[in-house]
Amino acid sequence: MLQGNQTISAFFLLGLTAVSEQQQHIFVLFLCMYLVTMVGNLLIILAIVNDAHLHSPMYFFLASLSFTDICFTSTTVPKMLADIQSQSPVISFAGCLTQMYFFMLLVDLDNFLLAAMAYDRYVAICYPLHYAALLSLKRCALLVVTPWVVCNLLSVLHIGLLGLLNFCDQREIPHFFCDLEPILRLACSDTQINDLTILVIGGAVIFIPFTFICVSYFLIGCTVLRIPSAKGKWKTFSTCGSHFLAVSLFYGSISGVYFLPSSAYSAERDKVAAVMYTVVTPMMNPFIYSLRNKDLKGAVRRLLIRKTYFCRW
Repeated sequence: MLQGNQTISAFFLLGLTAVSEQQQHIFVLFLCMYLVTMVGNLLIILAIVNDAHLHSPMYFFLASLSFTDICFTSTTVPKMLADIQSQSPVISFAGCLTQMYFFMLLVDLDNFLLAAMAYDRYVAICYPLHYAALLSLKRCALLVVTPWVVCNLLSVLHIGLLGLLNFCDQREIPHFFCDLEPILRLACSDTQINDLTILVIGGAVIFIPFTFICVSYFLIGCTVLRIPSAKGKWKTFSTCGSHFLAVSLFYGSISGVYFLPSSAYSAERDKVAAVMYTVVTPMMNPFIYSLRNKDLKGAVRRLLIRKTYFCRW
């Protein structure tokens, strides 16, 4: 990446705050949130893998989401914690591109996994007799592997376009990780192609899965309303409550970053929204999906009891 006729070798991440007293509080808070995220999502993955009763499409997608959330959070939080402790918030150009690549890959993948989980609920409620056929192991694998391939290609596209830009003397990124929008604001050259790519392709990656989720829930709602008893309606729709809450939390925060006009850009608002979908949402997902799921809670409990038993011996 060029700065006039020179090559930029590093950027400076300004983090969440410049106040040194607050940084230690932020370090403790984010370290605790990161550990909770790791432990919670890892427990879900291990519980699903070790319990044969949970070897179904719904839990396969949930385990995939938990794995993605672990990788997603690990892309940004450890670097931020290391910067606070070292008091040297420098990231190399190659490191910045690498972080952006994985960040964009995983945030896009989250979109498609949430859509796949909505499709799972739609088939389970609207076509229960065809559930096994419509969501066979092969189709479930395709619903996970295909987004991985697509998201990889999109991330490479964004990184490739970014590499064509020239940058000014300003190398300070007002963020706690290398995000696309703050980086583009440091460029001296024209970023219209980058902005158009974000708007068209990035918008499609967000809105197509989101529209699919909305349509799925609309059809689910129509099916639930035809159930005669109120108890039956509540029992059926309650199976979607956890997913609906996770979708609202994820899309509510991400829309505040990427889909407001450039004139309304605010670095502080951007950082708050980024914390929500990069740290808070992955941390909350294990609680959202397990608190009202008796099967998953039981599997986690049996896993912990088994591990405790083996540790004693």
